[in-house]
Amino acid sequence: GAESDNPHFRLAEVVGEGVAQITPALMALGVVRYEPEQVTFLDVIEAYARYRPVSTTPFRWSVKAGAFFPPISLENTELGWTSPWTLTPSAINAWVGEELRTVGAEGMVEWRQEARTISAFASIYGWNDPTGILLADRGWALHDRPTGLIDKPELPDVIAYQRHLPLPYRTWEFLEIDSSPGWYAGASWDETALGHIDVLYYNNEADPTVTRKQVAWRTDFWNLGLRTNIGPVTLLAQGMTGTTYIHPSAFYYSHTRFDSAYLLAGWNVSEDWRVAGRFDVFSTEEEHPGSSVRMSEHGNALTFAVTYFPRDWLRLTAEVLRVDSTRAQRTLDSDPAKAVENQFQLSARFYVP
Repeated sequence: GAESDNPHFRLAEVVGEGVAQITPALMALGVVRYEPEQVTFLDVIEAYARYRPVSTTPFRWSVKAGAFFPPISLENTELGWTSPWTLTPSAINAWVGEELRTVGAEGMVEWRQEARTISAFASIYGWNDPTGILLADRGWALHDRPTGLIDKPELPDVIAYQRHLPLPYRTWEFLEIDSSPGWYAGASWDETALGHIDVLYYNNEADPTVTRKQVAWRTDFWNLGLRTNIGPVTLLAQGMTGTTYIHPSAFYYSHTRFDSAYLLAGWNVSEDWRVAGRFDVFSTEEEHPGSSVRMSEHGNALTFAVTYFPRDWLRLTAEVLRVDSTRAQRTLDSDPAKAVENQFQLSARFYVP
């Protein structure tokens, strides 16, 4: 980082994925992680079973149940919620990894033709009532650390100071507070000659007046994703807009609107080399009663990454990330509201079948 005088080496994580094909139609998957900063030695990223019977017609259906990521990310498609293009995902997908996990069931129906596949899906889930607390109390962040099902991410220290709580101040993420399920629904279209488009609406249906261990955040958003190829170049674009809201007492509420979008271009230069660049924009607009500092922000980020594959089992990546953002909350800790942060990373990933 820009404030670090000396680079340091660290073990980022160890991720293991197990897949069991129980029958031709029934599959089970589990992903576990060791990571030095999580609260337990091992944590679970995903664990679910999927039933998808063989179909000889254009129509196919499937259902899965357990704990899994909603079908939002076009970036994070590899083992351990990682991206084939960059080390750091976009602000949108960093937040998806932090605060979203479907703990419930999802059903999908597909209509397949030779040149296209059209899908519709819907889900009912629980244990996602805290979703939105990080966006409201901390803002967008760019990093590659999804929250495990047991883990509790940290909130900014200034939040703890205001509430006279000990450090570090951590938040539940996967917790059922109001005993009311949430849902999402969406559709996607894959066209061989054009690419992919998907849309999703998400609503956790949390009651913003209920508190159990922490207050429930009523969060809903729309997400739109696009993917296409221009020769050897892959283009990804994604946009998200939504709100999160709490009203824990007659005297206090917090309402935050959040928006973000990115455009990524990736080029497979050869079998051994891959380059990618991405531009992000993001913002939040928070409202609450009184005259205290609004925790609103706006900013942008530039990411550039180069990846080299010297062996099938080894991936070497260099990444430069620049984040330019303004958030008034920083002034509560005697920092300037505006910050320009630069980070350079070198990463080696080893794959063992």
